Amino acid sequence: MVGQAARPGAVNRHRPVLLEVTRPIRTARLVLRPFRRDDLPDLLAIESDPGVARYLYRGVRDEARAAQSLETKMRATRIRPDGGALSLAVVLGDHGPVVGDLTLTYRSPVHRQAEIGYALAPAYHGHGLATEAAAAAVDLAFDGLRAHRVYARIDPRNRASARVLEKLGMRREAHLVESERVKGEWTDEVVYALLHREWAARRRGDGRP
Repeated sequence: MVGQAARPGAVNRHRPVLLEVTRPIRTARLVLRPFRRDDLPDLLAIESDPGVARYLYRGVRDEARAAQSLETKMRATRIRPDGGALSLAVVLGDHGPVVGDLTLTYRSPVHRQAEIGYALAPAYHGHGLATEAAAAAVDLAFDGLRAHRVYARIDPRNRASARVLEKLGMRREAHLVESERVKGEWTDEVVYALLHREWAARRRGDGRP
């Protein structure tokens, strides 16, 4: 996949890098790339939107907090053998706006578990763009990290996000009742997951493990 730069065992700053995105990753309609400082206006529009923040752990962010968020995202460009995360801007076409952000976190190198997360500006909902971006993250997890299992955690009230995961072929594995206190209320959490062999079968189109 374009953008998958560092192979296992590669060395960067004297520490091995398992996965690093150094070039844009192109899908049918999107470009996924590391965040840049000039992305702040687009990121602020996303992170200050109550509709985006509704089912996330964070609340609505002002410009100062969005700038802090951008700095964190700009540093999240590598995953090392002991873990780490990638944060990628979701860009509409080659010269369009940043319409969302995508995260890939290596949660357990021992058990080869990776987690994906995504947020898309509401103006771009309903066109399959979140599914397109999330599919690229799953590709990175399985192809780049050699993950055994990829999962996502969502608020069960977020039916749009659930549909994205279901389109990817993810299985609803757990519903944790009032497992977390978020924004002053007890909330449920639903876990969706997919195994490497299941993803490979979907790619072949035969449905076999």
